[in-house]
Amino acid sequence: MIPIELGLVEPLGRLIARPWASEVTGMQIDSRRIEEGDLFVAVGGGSDFVAHALARGAAAALVPEEAHRALALIAGAVRDRSIARVVGITGATGKTTTKDILAALCIPGLRTVASEGNYNNELGVPLTLCRIEPDTELCIVEMGMRGLGQIAWLASFVRPDVGLITNIAPVHLELVGTIENVARAKAELIEALPSGGTAVVPEDPLLEPYLTRTDIEIRRFGRVQASGRFEVGGRLVALETGYSAPHQLQNTLAALTVCDVLGVEIPEGRLEVEFSPLREEVVELADGVTLINDCYNANPVSMLAALAHLSELARDRRRVAVLGEMAELGDAAPSYHREVGEEVARSGVAALVAVGPLAEGYAAAAGGVESRLVGSADEAGEALLELIRPGDVVLVKGSRAVGLESVAAKLNR
Repeated sequence: MIPIELGLVEPLGRLIARPWASEVTGMQIDSRRIEEGDLFVAVGGGSDFVAHALARGAAAALVPEEAHRALALIAGAVRDRSIARVVGITGATGKTTTKDILAALCIPGLRTVASEGNYNNELGVPLTLCRIEPDTELCIVEMGMRGLGQIAWLASFVRPDVGLITNIAPVHLELVGTIENVARAKAELIEALPSGGTAVVPEDPLLEPYLTRTDIEIRRFGRVQASGRFEVGGRLVALETGYSAPHQLQNTLAALTVCDVLGVEIPEGRLEVEFSPLREEVVELADGVTLINDCYNANPVSMLAALAHLSELARDRRRVAVLGEMAELGDAAPSYHREVGEEVARSGVAALVAVGPLAEGYAAAAGGVESRLVGSADEAGEALLELIRPGDVVLVKGSRAVGLESVAAKLNR
C-alpha cells in the first residue's frame, strides 16, 4: 500500500499505535492476514482482535466510529496518491470472471492490482484499493450492488477512469423492484466517471438513457461471433482461450474492449485464466464423471448460461443438473424458476435435483426429465449419488444461500 500517515487515520475513531509508528503500509480487517506495518481496522466484532493484530506486527489498530466511512476515507487517500489508472467493473452477472479475465490480459504488460475473489462491497473495495503500491500502473476494482446508490457510494472513493458494465439482467429484484432499476443502479458507474473517462457497455437498450454524457467516451461491445475471434474497436482480434463457455467468451470480449481503451497489447498465444473459486470449475472425477462446480451464485441469466455450458461440454454424454433456487427475485421468482426448468428440458438434461422451495418451479416445468425435489444441500448430495452414472457430466449451481458447495465436495471425494 502507498504509505498513509497515522495523522490521517486518528480522527476516524480510537487509534492504538505502536510508539515507533508514524505511518501504515497496508490495511486489513482480518487480524489473521496482518503483516508488519499494517493498519488493522476493527469492523463488527473486530475490537476483540486488536491485541492479536498488534502481536502479529500491525503498526496500529483503529476501532472506527463508522466502519464503512473510515475504510472509504483511507482507501480514498491511497487512491488520491496513486498514479495508477483505475477500472471499475459492475454488471448483473459476470463481474468476477470478467475481472479475472481482464487481470490475466493486463498482468503481463502492467503492474496490476485486481480485486481478490468477489471483494466488491463496502469492505472488499477499500481493501482492494489499499493494495495499490507506488509503482502500481493499473487497479481493477469489482463493484457490486444491493440497491440504488450502492455503486455511487463505492465510486465516490474508487473514482474510476474506466467503467465497465458487463450486462443488465434480473438480479436483486427484491431490493430494486424492476430490471429497469437494475440498469439505473449499474449506470451510477457511468455518472461517476470523470470528464475524459470511458464507459464500456453492452449494446442494451436499458442502458441507453444513461449514455447521454458528451464529456466521456462511450464504447459499446456487441456479441461474440465465433470462439477465438473477437471484434474490438473495429478490428478483429484472434485469441485462443483455455475455456469455451459462450458467456465467458462474451466476458472476454468486454475485457478486450477495456484493453483496447487502455492501450494494452493483447498477449500472444493461449490465454489461461485462473477463475475465482466456485465459478465454473471443471473437475474430472472417478468413473469418467465431469463436474462443473458453479455454485457460487445464480440468477436467471447465469442459470441459462450454465445450462448452455453443460450442453456444450457434455456433447453426447449424459447430463445431470443440481440446481438450487435463485434468491432475491421478488414476486417474479416463480416465473423465472419455471423458465429455467423449461430450459432444463430443452438442453437435454437427463436427471435434475432441484433444491429449495422455489426450485419446485424447475421440476414442474422440466417435463420428461427425471427430477428429485429436495429441501437442503445435504439431501441434494444424497440424491445426486443415487442418480449419477459413470461418464456423466454434472452441473452444480444455485444461489449462495443454498450452500451447494457441499454437494460438489461430496462428489469430489
